[in-house]
Amino acid sequence: MADPKGFLRHPRREWPRRPVGERVKDWDEAYVPGAPLPLIEEQADRCMDCGVPFCHEACPLGNLIPEWNDLVSRADWRAAAERLHATNNFPEFTGRLCPAPCEAGCVLAINQPAVTIKNVEAAISDRIWADGLAPPVPPERLTGKSVGIVGSGPAGLAAAQQLTRAGHTVVVYERDDRAGGLLRYGIPAFKMAKHHLERRLAQLRAEGTRFRTSTEVGRDIGAAALRSRHDAVVLAVGATAWRELPVPGRELVGVTQAMEYLPRANRVCEGDLDVSPLSAAGRHVVIVGGGDTGADCLGTAVREGAASVTQVDIRALPPTERDETADPWPTYPTVHRVSPAHEEAEALGFGQNPDADARLFAASTLRFSGDAAGRVQAVHLGTVDARRRPVPGAERVLRADLVLLALGFRGPQVTVGSAVSELGVTVAPDGTVARDGGYATNVPGVYVAGDAGRGQSLVVWAIAEGRAAAAAVDRHLMGTTSLPSPVTAHDGPLRP
Repeated sequence: MADPKGFLRHPRREWPRRPVGERVKDWDEAYVPGAPLPLIEEQADRCMDCGVPFCHEACPLGNLIPEWNDLVSRADWRAAAERLHATNNFPEFTGRLCPAPCEAGCVLAINQPAVTIKNVEAAISDRIWADGLAPPVPPERLTGKSVGIVGSGPAGLAAAQQLTRAGHTVVVYERDDRAGGLLRYGIPAFKMAKHHLERRLAQLRAEGTRFRTSTEVGRDIGAAALRSRHDAVVLAVGATAWRELPVPGRELVGVTQAMEYLPRANRVCEGDLDVSPLSAAGRHVVIVGGGDTGADCLGTAVREGAASVTQVDIRALPPTERDETADPWPTYPTVHRVSPAHEEAEALGFGQNPDADARLFAASTLRFSGDAAGRVQAVHLGTVDARRRPVPGAERVLRADLVLLALGFRGPQVTVGSAVSELGVTVAPDGTVARDGGYATNVPGVYVAGDAGRGQSLVVWAIAEGRAAAAAVDRHLMGTTSLPSPVTAHDGPLRP
């Protein structure tokens, strides 16, 4: 603990964002480049080095947060990088994409603003690359065992790196033309620049991990061939079966899923397309769903030049402070959060309702209406109470040329010909792949990690599961393992 009174001397100061008018004109990250570094040592000083650090418990990776906070406060970046990498393969991903349940569990957060753990993590990850502290770590010897990993999202990449470093020959199969999964085509570049992903992929390749892109299990390689080629298989295909909205007018042209919209915008940034065929430019956009995917659509539509954008959330407007009865410390609280995308839409007046608010709460989508050609023209909304029951007579209509459904995901695709179907693994009633506490499916030698087995979750849980599944596979192949296993398949976040 470098400064025992640091939390008394220094207020919480977060990574500053670029001016709204500047950042909406490009696809660069919303935050000022390099800005955390001048203030992050001071912010790390706010960590109290608690005797019982609940930030550990709140983080599924078990990140050694007080340790690297202390090292950062002393400007020992090399040691901080080592402690961070000891538990997290990809801190540049979590430092930008994770909603930071660790901060909700910070002991300081009982009666003060929490330590800026996420910003400290991002600053360490930036220094890691700037100072060359992430060299490839190829195995000293090979085991002669081979593992096939289906999917190259955060869970698949974490499992691949752990197993490669353990000496196994690892091949990652990705159905898209580039590796990265959701990190590649689901996350907008303004939220995480793709060079962070590219650097890690280059590191994995240098360590020996092999990638087979444009290769879909069930289409380009059969399940039997996959299993015969490898001693073990890890399913890390994510939760890509999106939830639908069965209301009148769903069939209208212009009503589409968020994950049909976002990948095309990302492909424009990759240089694959000049213009997205679903571009929001000049259109009135309504986003149904109040979560992170909806916010990603919001920021994307603003940058594409939408005429208006409104995000509709069926939930009531959350409080600005933690409700100690409903969400006692150290659980992750339901509070009103303003992402960079929300800030942009509000500041530029992109909403349609009278106060130009780009977010509507306690609103339920009743139906869509269209023109004679079958194109959507409007979204009809009803107001609901705290229990999501309709409020009589409280309806409104929003103009809409493009409607994006961001309602979350059930689990992996299980249609005929999919990897899940072809491998013959059991699917649980909730749509996820059934598994035991050690990530094993009903098919011998086949394991499942990440959202495919857990259901839609956070990037930090995906990495934790990838690491833990790698340990289970290593034990299966070698009889023992020294790989860390931060979570079991049935662990969950802190609950009240």
